[in-house]
Amino acid sequence: MNEDGLRVLVMGTGAIGGTVAGHLSEVGADVTAVTTNQRIFDSVRAGGFRLVEDGETRRVRGRISLGVPGDSQYDVVLLATQPPQVEEAARSAMAALADGGVMVCFQNGLCEQRIAALVGSERVVGAIVAWGASMPEPGHYDRTAAGGFVIGRISGPPDGAAMAVGRLLEAVAPVTFTTNLAGARWSKLALNAAVSSIGTLGGDRLGALIRVRRYRRLALEIFTEAVAVAQSEGVILEKVAGTLDLGWVALTEAERRQKAGSPNLAAKHALLLAVGLRYRRLRSSMLAAIERGREPAVDFLNGEIASRGRERNIATPVNARIVDGIWALARKERSPSRQLLDELYKETRQLA
Repeated sequence: MNEDGLRVLVMGTGAIGGTVAGHLSEVGADVTAVTTNQRIFDSVRAGGFRLVEDGETRRVRGRISLGVPGDSQYDVVLLATQPPQVEEAARSAMAALADGGVMVCFQNGLCEQRIAALVGSERVVGAIVAWGASMPEPGHYDRTAAGGFVIGRISGPPDGAAMAVGRLLEAVAPVTFTTNLAGARWSKLALNAAVSSIGTLGGDRLGALIRVRRYRRLALEIFTEAVAVAQSEGVILEKVAGTLDLGWVALTEAERRQKAGSPNLAAKHALLLAVGLRYRRLRSSMLAAIERGREPAVDFLNGEIASRGRERNIATPVNARIVDGIWALARKERSPSRQLLDELYKETRQLA
């Protein structure tokens, strides 16, 4: 892939996609953002991408389109939709993918395999997003947590195309490369399955919820089930952001029976408090999707853990209950609240 003059298509202008498109436009990249949301389109066309970092706002002019332009070919297609829309986005952009071009998965979960089934694994690059953003209003993008990208291929070491994607994305956030994308993805899946589901059910930002011990315990149970499933598939888990070792964080059988008092268990709670501090402003994207009447990504997070657990005959009762609870929110049968998390905690004490 020739890095000079890469043509870039960003599919999706939510919090992540809009932030990426704005930063790439700011450094002069040949980038076009695609949205299906008329309000976002109108806002960006009129006033550019509004980027907020450290309390400062700047406006960046850039190209935005309602749908994939039919007269151009793109070397890099950045898939920045929510997981439920990623395959539709990839199909929409397939005809615009240049020879030798690649599609890049930003989604949480294990979406690379889904896109590889459409375009071939050699045309898929994984980009794990380890930073946070929100879109408080159309076209307004607020960076809420620092971090970078972890980039790799479905199998094997990063090649020239993956390296070119990494150099492109350096304009947005720091980039590291991995030779173990599956291990990095599973670790991030476990983290997001805990953070996003607790934030969705509780209806609050992570910083407020993670201070409650019983909610941290739910997060530990989610991690534990995810680690068991990943290890059953032969995945070697990577540390999240180079520090969070989920293999260590996962509860032992003795710890699952303990109420409190174990120094090791206390250390795990302390680590979760530190994670919560880093992402304290983070508001669940699943909760935002539900509020907008869109399909939540729970089947790609907790649902992925639960379904693969069933295939491997590994019990995942907490993740399974979370899937049911979040779909109840999506159907408007319940409303997000701490009471909902309290009910989940009590219900799963006999199951975990």
